[in-house]
Amino acid sequence: MRIFDPHIHMTSRTTDDYQAMYDAGVRALVEPSFWLGQPRTSPASFFDYFDALLGWEPFRAAQYGIAHHCTLALNPKEANDPRCVPVLDALPRYLVKDSVVAVGEIGYDSMTPAEDTALAAQLQLAADHELPALVHTPHRDKLAGLHRTLDVIRESHLSPERVLLDHLNETTVKDALDSGCWAGFSIYPDTKMDEDRMIAILRIHGTERILVNSAADWGRSDPLKTRKVGDAMLAAGFGDDDVDQVLWRNPVAFYGQSGRLQLGVAAPDPLHEGNSILRGGE
Repeated sequence: MRIFDPHIHMTSRTTDDYQAMYDAGVRALVEPSFWLGQPRTSPASFFDYFDALLGWEPFRAAQYGIAHHCTLALNPKEANDPRCVPVLDALPRYLVKDSVVAVGEIGYDSMTPAEDTALAAQLQLAADHELPALVHTPHRDKLAGLHRTLDVIRESHLSPERVLLDHLNETTVKDALDSGCWAGFSIYPDTKMDEDRMIAILRIHGTERILVNSAADWGRSDPLKTRKVGDAMLAAGFGDDDVDQVLWRNPVAFYGQSGRLQLGVAAPDPLHEGNSILRGGE
């Protein structure tokens, strides 16, 4: 089983997770930039973070045979903080980097006017740079948030087939697919979706334009949830080709629209800027 996790926050994970993911079949991933759990106080903290997603994390992933790509953006939560908004002006110099395969995560958290402005501006950046967009749908008032998101997308210059609507569930999947966008589902131990609910959605809606991710981060989450969905699909009677479409071909097709996917992993360098993943000597 080959797996492409299209949304996972490896900055929050350990090298043991990389090894376990490789052993489970993960060969590629996309790491979206996101909120770190406490407020950033200046744009400079974003830039160091972006640099890590472009350098240190691909280096770490390569040690375990996993191709690492990222998406960069001002995330919805911090779009409400005036200290962070200047990041929008600096994003263009990051969006030209080879391993950036989309603008994201963008979208809504609390559905404020500031989030409206940031979402519209970053959809335009995606269009200007010929990149797809990874859109975070809100965790509260999900259906209303999806409809508001779709309104902004329709007013943008980015076509629906270049948009991945993430964190969907049973209440939002139909409208998301009907819009022409791609549909993403985050599988979590306690919140969001689980394997059984995902199987039910796949039985109703099929496997076209559907992506499954672990969205694993610093909270209670599981970087092997993609593999667990694949196993659940097989146990539920889906075929190997169905599993391959959901866990590999769909994320490749979506992010491949960037023209930047590099799914092969070259022999990794032993050091990144003089540092290795080893601590305490060889």
